[in-house]
Amino acid sequence: MKSKRLKLGSAVFASALLSAGIAQAADYPDHAVNMVVPFSAGGPTDNVARSLGEAMRASLGETIVVENKGGAGGTIGTSQVARAKPDGYSILLMHIGFSTAPSLYKDPGYNPDTSFEPIGLVVDVPMTIIARSDFPANNIEELVAYLKANKDKVALANAGIGAASHLCGTMFTNAIGVDLLTIPYKGTGPAMNDLLGKQVDVMCDQTTNTTQHIKAGTVKAYAVTSKQRVPTLPDLPTMQEAGYDGFEVGIWHGMWAPKGTPKAVTDKLTSALQAGLANEDFQKRMAGLGATVLTNEANGEALTKKVNQQVPQWAELFKKSGIQPQ
Repeated sequence: MKSKRLKLGSAVFASALLSAGIAQAADYPDHAVNMVVPFSAGGPTDNVARSLGEAMRASLGETIVVENKGGAGGTIGTSQVARAKPDGYSILLMHIGFSTAPSLYKDPGYNPDTSFEPIGLVVDVPMTIIARSDFPANNIEELVAYLKANKDKVALANAGIGAASHLCGTMFTNAIGVDLLTIPYKGTGPAMNDLLGKQVDVMCDQTTNTTQHIKAGTVKAYAVTSKQRVPTLPDLPTMQEAGYDGFEVGIWHGMWAPKGTPKAVTDKLTSALQAGLANEDFQKRMAGLGATVLTNEANGEALTKKVNQQVPQWAELFKKSGIQPQ
């Protein structure tokens, strides 16, 4: 009899939780949603987030406020969302660094398998190899030759350990066989500012942050990291065209909510994400920045699959490169 009562009590409790979740979702959202970008304002992920937030607003019915929480390669902002109340009002927009941080940090502050509810993939962005506008090299061949001859005089900027610029920069220096002085920043925004100010020399950054500077001539560009040339930057060769077979880096972005967020709420967020990605203005803006909108992968299942594939791949690469977790 006692066992039956326990089972009955558990069933009633579970039913009550389900009903509460459904009721919560019916009213969701009734005020602004906070989207945390774990990098500084003005960087590539911030650019995607602000455009996406605006595109999602019509479907979601409320404003999405972007909060920049940079530092430690994105782990500070990411772990902040992991600890947030799971009510759908605190969400995360993070890139590939979500799956690299567990191999780069002894304690990144979150577990990619257990700390979040996946919403969906957003965009995939190629990287560009760039330098300050007065850098001596004029093409990728000259750049590599100059770096090899002057490795002790060149400063390579990035947005911190685990950031996309760090990952790409590491792959680039490994590919050309040169160790450069690396200057980490709290985000790509301040790193780009110092590159524009000629205080650092070289950087590898996403097209969402570099396209406007390349077209304006305020930086020199040498190559893109995609398999094919980027339509908005047709004169830039790929790294594979430059002779570096297999050099391909695409920086995917995804959206998450804290673990325990009711499914009905995450379903609403996924629907709003899908509507945002289908927005014509958003698609035009991303195309103009060289990004591919991942419309068909804007769901939790696709995002989970991507993370599960990438975590061990990056762990193996870092191990081969001799990079130890901090």
